[in-house]
Amino acid sequence: MRIAVTGASGFIGRHVLAQLGTRNVSITAVIGTGGKIDATAPADNIVQLDIHEVDSGAYELLGRPDVLIHLAWSGLPNYDSLHHFERELPGHYRFLRQLIDAGLPSLVVAGTCFEYGMQSGGLSESLEPCPSNPYGYAKDALRRQLTYLQRQTPFRMAWARLFYLYGSGQNGGSLWSQLKVAAERGDAQFNMSGGEQLRDYLPVEKAAEYLVALALLQQSVGVINLCSGVPLSVRSLVEGWILVNGWSIKPNLGYYSYPSYEPMAFWGDALKLHSLLEII
Repeated sequence: MRIAVTGASGFIGRHVLAQLGTRNVSITAVIGTGGKIDATAPADNIVQLDIHEVDSGAYELLGRPDVLIHLAWSGLPNYDSLHHFERELPGHYRFLRQLIDAGLPSLVVAGTCFEYGMQSGGLSESLEPCPSNPYGYAKDALRRQLTYLQRQTPFRMAWARLFYLYGSGQNGGSLWSQLKVAAERGDAQFNMSGGEQLRDYLPVEKAAEYLVALALLQQSVGVINLCSGVPLSVRSLVEGWILVNGWSIKPNLGYYSYPSYEPMAFWGDALKLHSLLEII
């Protein structure tokens, strides 16, 4: 089986490549024109391109893959930037349509829990999306465009809505990265919010495992939450990281206000994921 991965040099992409490296598949790593990839990455081919500039021949350039795991997306973590629907949305649809028209049979796309918007509680795939920021809107719009395209040109698609990931290689502004830097610097306190908001957290390695499993499945499963299915407070998460790593730093709770762009409590319903991948 031939599998191509866009965004292969990114936070999730690097872990997806590592997972694919344990499987008997041919791997094409696709990176942006300014991107770099570790020389030890398990990729049979490395393709450097700008998704927004490819006019034709992309499918051949990617080695005519059986499956594309599409992780590429620019402009994060600024979720409120209009860039997401002014540039990313049309560019990614154009790129993916070109591949599908050329014969790509199967597609796994990274969506986002922000497609659910300000809805609270356990979020199942059956809920109507109601994005409240440009990033969530653009991702949901791309999903809808691809769903309409399936009616005209059949292909298999899994739309993987990612919840909160953490792990090595994450953006320096993430909670995990900031805590790690502060602890290793020897800070006595870590400034954070009150920490009572409930979220759904997943190690990036596990998310990569799920994405690869969906790619190997080669089924049109539609929307699927990539999540733990377990609500956990931010405070508990931070305290757990401190304990596991043996850090002496203490959370300084209430230093920051709670973010206004997300509800206080939401997590993913993982029943479909568990059923589909037979996770125990």
